[in-house]
Amino acid sequence: MKRVNTVVCLGLLVLTWGMATSSARAEDTKNQAAWDKLKKLSAGQEIQVVQNGAKSTTGNFRSVTDEAIVVSTATGEQSISRQSVLRVSSKGSGHRVRNTLIGAGIGAGAGAGIGAAVGGCGQGVSCIGASKGEVIGVITGVGAIVGAIVGAVLPTGGWHEIYRAR
Repeated sequence: MKRVNTVVCLGLLVLTWGMATSSARAEDTKNQAAWDKLKKLSAGQEIQVVQNGAKSTTGNFRSVTDEAIVVSTATGEQSISRQSVLRVSSKGSGHRVRNTLIGAGIGAGAGAGIGAAVGGCGQGVSCIGASKGEVIGVITGVGAIVGAIVGAVLPTGGWHEIYRAR
């Protein structure tokens, strides 16, 4: 009986060790696959690298190897070792023109609705002495301008995470 217990304990020990090492290998494979995503970056693309100790470096991507990433900053090129990298993010493309046009359209529509609602007292003449069409046109234009300004100042692009250390 003592021998059976010893064999069972050794078997469980070997099984546990095997599961632990295979789990570590699987984690290393996942981490390598995530690091390999950095190879899809284009040279010159704006990136942000966050390192251990929350030190952050922002610059243009130059290259990546299995051991490090190279970033061009205002002070020169900087090689950052993979072990010290916590996260890498890339700057998304901005959509300022698109947002401006969408804002102008929404503002014009809202202005036209408001103009139609307040533009008349009766018989096609507004309470302010202008025709209903003139009031609608002016408020529509003002709405389009306000909407375009709001659309232009909305934040665009932003940072998109590419790599996170596991």
